[in-house]
Amino acid sequence: MAADPASAPVLLHPRRAMVLAAGLGLRMRPLTETMPKPLVAIHDKPLIDWALDHLATAGVEEAVVNLHHLPEMLEAHLQGRATPRIHFSDETGQRLETGGGVRKALPHLGDDPFYVLNSDVLWLNGTIPALDRLAAAWDPETMDALLLLHPLAAAHGYEGLGDFDLDPLGRPTRRAEMHMAPFIFTGVQILHPRLFDDAPEGPFSLNVLYDRALSEDRLAAIVHDGEWYHVGTPQALVHTETILGQHSSMSDQ
Repeated sequence: MAADPASAPVLLHPRRAMVLAAGLGLRMRPLTETMPKPLVAIHDKPLIDWALDHLATAGVEEAVVNLHHLPEMLEAHLQGRATPRIHFSDETGQRLETGGGVRKALPHLGDDPFYVLNSDVLWLNGTIPALDRLAAAWDPETMDALLLLHPLAAAHGYEGLGDFDLDPLGRPTRRAEMHMAPFIFTGVQILHPRLFDDAPEGPFSLNVLYDRALSEDRLAAIVHDGEWYHVGTPQALVHTETILGQHSSMSDQ
């Protein structure tokens, strides 16, 4: 189903969110040998704080953070955060992947739509903040999931073939096998709890639920109009810091 931020029913911002923070960060080694990946810093701010600051600005009051690798460090870092208020979801015994992690956290997330953010991405807003645009585009009658996409050609730190095409009406379709797709998924989204009806037990990817929503015409997308960075390796970390440093230098002139 297409999403039109200008015409879709306006949703008051979700008041709850989840930040996916249970990854091992293997590609970020050696940094992640001594800290969880969400605590890796860009310009002295840990990645997870970039995400949580976006949520706070959007009015999110409560956020769930899942824990796995070096959980005590992440828990200690976030323990005193006031906005949003943090709940922890323990996955130290078994990593549940993206879908299983959100499914386990549903009791903290309530009955209304909620944001879900990856903790290893960083974005700069365009004219209108991305989370505001998602909230404005959300249509509860036609959507179970609304994804923020980004043009493949402008995706910093991304090395894949893309994730989605958009048809002439703006509806997302999966990349065809052995082809490139013009848009990548940013790791920023709104989900409704009903997306998880009959979801499998244990670890599974959110992609399982996206594909089901696609088949039912209940997956929607909008395209990000700012900058987006995937901070997955030490090289991507340096690249992101360099580009953001250039932005800062230009703004000081």
